[in-house]
Amino acid sequence: MEILIKPIVTEKMTAQSEKLNCFGFVVDRRAKKIEIKKAIESMYNVKVAAVNTMNYQGKKKSRFTKAGAIEGRTASFKKAIVTLVDGDKIDFYSNI
Repeated sequence: MEILIKPIVTEKMTAQSEKLNCFGFVVDRRAKKIEIKKAIESMYNVKVAAVNTMNYQGKKKSRFTKAGAIEGRTASFKKAIVTLVDGDKIDFYSNI
């Protein structure tokens, strides 16, 4: 099971990473906190202090076309906020 899907790089998460040393990731919906912690520690070579998780439901979306109204949903996902030990950092831009 691939646990980490992608990092969340937004203005809000960037501010949190600078201020609180917290980083956000979209993770597999079946992943547990301990599995997320191990995956981050092995991938980024950092020490994780805490992991908080949230499940997001997909939002309902509709649009109007010539053929009529089309309704659907966006994908559901699970988000993990990872707090690192003081002194550790994750640099998402290092391999660009």
